[in-house]
Amino acid sequence: MPPRGHYFAQEAGGLAGVSGNKIGQWARRGYIRASQSSEIPLVYAYQDIAEAMVVHELEVLGVSHKEILETTEVLRVGDGLNWPLLRADLAVTIKKDINPRREGSTKEPEAWLLVERDGRYVRPSKSKTQGLLNVDVRQVTRDLQRGGWAVRDLPDLEHVEVNPDRLSGRPTIRGRRVPADDVAQATLSRGRDEIREAYDLSDAQIDDAVRWWTRVQEYEAA
Repeated sequence: MPPRGHYFAQEAGGLAGVSGNKIGQWARRGYIRASQSSEIPLVYAYQDIAEAMVVHELEVLGVSHKEILETTEVLRVGDGLNWPLLRADLAVTIKKDINPRREGSTKEPEAWLLVERDGRYVRPSKSKTQGLLNVDVRQVTRDLQRGGWAVRDLPDLEHVEVNPDRLSGRPTIRGRRVPADDVAQATLSRGRDEIREAYDLSDAQIDDAVRWWTRVQEYEAA
């Protein structure tokens, strides 16, 4: 499948739930790629953002960047996969000798990233079978279609859509060619009544655009 959509770093970061700077760091270090253009400024595809969401989720689960990179390199080189974190069957296991819930413990949990091989989950960089916690890559894709990482913070978000074949993948009001960030910024600067009439939108659509855009700005500032 060819890369779809065109996103600069800040746009990609907003959808992946991180800052544009972090997206750039991840690309330079090899966790993800800028599939539309590897020249400065980097241009990312829809699939790159979905993979960045997987990296974000793995971070949350306690997987180290070193572990992510080693596994990603094995999958890219050994298996010849484009967007390996989307195409591989992934799981995570917390190391058994670490107890992050122990009272008074401040040590972060350590985790291994596993990949399905012949019906078993193994750690590709070490070739060991371990216990597992599934990583639902399909859910990542569904979340991206609904507005990206913001949907995890705003699970009732209904009216934002990310379609890589509409407006080059720019987030829009669901089913419309109306950019969600335009609606949000215009509402905050010019008022709801004017925007409702100008774009023929409901209050629910406007509210979702504002909530989504506000949360995305928080990721960039973090």
